[in-house]
Amino acid sequence: MSKRIFSKVLLVAVAIFGVLAISGVLSAQGLSHEAFERVREVQERHTDQLLEIKGVEGTAVGFNQNNRPAVKVFVARWDVAGIPGKLDDIPVQVVVTGKFYALGKPESPPGQEKKEEEVDPTARFERPVPIGVSTGHPDITAGTIGCRVTDGTYVYALSNNHVYANCNNADEGDNVLQPGAYDGGALPNDAIGTLYDFVPIDFDGGDNTIDAAIALTSTNDLGTDTPSDGYGIPSSSTVEDTLDILGLPVQKYGRTTGLTKGKVSGIEATVKVYYGDVDGDGVNDVARFVDQILITPTKGRFSAGGDSGSLIVTDPEKQPVGLLFAGSSRLTIANPIEAVLSAFSVDIDDGDAE
Repeated sequence: MSKRIFSKVLLVAVAIFGVLAISGVLSAQGLSHEAFERVREVQERHTDQLLEIKGVEGTAVGFNQNNRPAVKVFVARWDVAGIPGKLDDIPVQVVVTGKFYALGKPESPPGQEKKEEEVDPTARFERPVPIGVSTGHPDITAGTIGCRVTDGTYVYALSNNHVYANCNNADEGDNVLQPGAYDGGALPNDAIGTLYDFVPIDFDGGDNTIDAAIALTSTNDLGTDTPSDGYGIPSSSTVEDTLDILGLPVQKYGRTTGLTKGKVSGIEATVKVYYGDVDGDGVNDVARFVDQILITPTKGRFSAGGDSGSLIVTDPEKQPVGLLFAGSSRLTIANPIEAVLSAFSVDIDDGDAE
C-alpha cells in the first residue's frame, strides 16, 4: 500500500471514529440529530427578528451551559434586553461576545518578546514561503496566507477577500505580497503572486457565505507547510460543516497569534461583521454572513487582528475545517472550507502532486 493511500485510509478511519464518538455522546445524553435539526429550524425562523434587537450581533446552533442543544444569541454587551429564554420551547443561551470584526487590521503578536531562534510570522520568508504567515494586497495592511490550493494545473495562495482583494476594491492581476505592507512588504521584491479570483462581499444587506480570494502563484514562491513551530502540512481531505463537527478540537497558524488551539462551539451561525469604512463615506460597513462556523479558544485567544485568512484544521489530524476571517476577543468566525473550495473549483494542495 502506498504512503498516500495509507494516509487517506487513516484519515477516513479517524473521521469515522470521530463521528461515532460524537454520536455516542449524543446518545448518552439522550440527544439525537433530530433534536439538533429542530434547534436549527427554530434558529433559522427567529434569527431575523433577533437581529433587529439593538445589541444582538448573531445567532448559532450549539450546546448551552447545561450541554443541551440550544439557540445561541451573541450580544455586544451584558445589558441587551428583549431576548427570550426560550424560542418555540427551545432553550436560548445568551453569550456576550462584543461586536464581530473582520480581522484584517494587524495587532502586535501577543506576549513577551520572541527569542532570536523563534519564528516571527510577520517577517519576510525565503521563497518558497510557508503558509500561515504575513501577506496582503499592497493597499491593505496585512493578513495571513491560509494555504496553497490547486485546480490540478496551477497553484494559488488562499486567503480572504479583504486580505487579497481589498474588500472588492482590487483588480484581478494585482500583486500580493509576503510579508504584507504593514510588516514591511513592498513591490517588486516581495510579490509572491497576482490576484486571480475573489467572491465579492455584499455590504447592502444580502447574505454572504464566504470572504475569500485566491492569488495565482507557483511552487517556487509558495510552499505547503507552516513554519517550524506550526502544525505542519494540512491534509487535502476536508471536514464538512455538519452537526458532527460540534466540539471538534481544532488549531490554526496565523500571522499574529501563531499556533493556537480551540474547539468548534457553534454551527449554522448568522452574524453581523464590521469591516470599517470600505467605500469612503465615513460609515462602518457591515456585512451579514450565514452558515458560519464558530471557534472558542482552549485558552487565551484563538485569533486576533492580522490572522484573517488562516486555515483552521482539526487537531491533531490537520483536516481543513474553515477559513478564518472575523471574530471578537472571545469568539472566532470561519467560512466552511468546502464552500470556499467549491467557489474556486480548487482543492487543498498537500504537496503530493508537485
